[in-house]
Amino acid sequence: MHAFDASDSLAWRRQSPHHRHMPDCVPSLDLPRRVLIVLHQEQSTPGRIGRLLRERGIALDIRRPRFGDPLPTTLRDHVGAIVFGGPMSANDEEDYVRREIDWIGVPLAENKPFMGICLGAQMLARHLGQRVYRHPQGRVEIGYHPIVPTHSAHTLCGAPFPERVYHWHREGFDLPSGADLLASGEHFEVQACRAGPSAYGLQFHPEVTYAMMCRWTTRAQDHGPEPGAHPRHAHLEGWFMHDAGVARWLQAFLTCWLAGGKCTEPTVIPAGPALIPA
Repeated sequence: MHAFDASDSLAWRRQSPHHRHMPDCVPSLDLPRRVLIVLHQEQSTPGRIGRLLRERGIALDIRRPRFGDPLPTTLRDHVGAIVFGGPMSANDEEDYVRREIDWIGVPLAENKPFMGICLGAQMLARHLGQRVYRHPQGRVEIGYHPIVPTHSAHTLCGAPFPERVYHWHREGFDLPSGADLLASGEHFEVQACRAGPSAYGLQFHPEVTYAMMCRWTTRAQDHGPEPGAHPRHAHLEGWFMHDAGVARWLQAFLTCWLAGGKCTEPTVIPAGPALIPA
């Protein structure tokens, strides 16, 4: 689990002290099964997705291009790649944003499983030539909001696609040409899509744990009210009401995603009580 390019044996030595001392930056040359994780802030984590991947024996190759980490020119040594969210916009002109958007062509060209979450989904749309935009009335989606899954979404894996999910975004994106719409929303139409056999864009945050939600909502309390932004207490209450369904779906979906986007056999995840806050 490291921010280390195996094709460059000196990359680890050249990294800054900040990266050398991060727990997820331990160099290894035995190349276990691993997923490339792209994060956008110093303290960001892959949350529940990271934990579920580790439980499956998958190592996390964590990169932060915003802080100088390189992205690999090929994913031949990776199972797949996940680009997470962040406070920046896919429309920003910073070099690292442009490079990330262009880099998405690597997993797409190699038919490797790809997942873009929130900002990552918007970057996928930009790479495929589509618009990323603000709502014309200034609406946002922050907190739990309803979505409407398509029939295709419910057949992705052995758990139903969630119908109320956790959002934190001020921009949406148009459906890429040829992509399958998996879920829609009232204010931002595209909530989930699949481009090709194994590239997915999710406007929502299935990776969020209760602890992450507490941090996000605490740090955001100084922001003024925005239409569509729920108060902090509603976020926390919503987790107990809605997270169990998201967690069951994510368990099943990750199994299918790691297999290249489709299940050969249904993965049945039994219903159960809400998880203990993590």
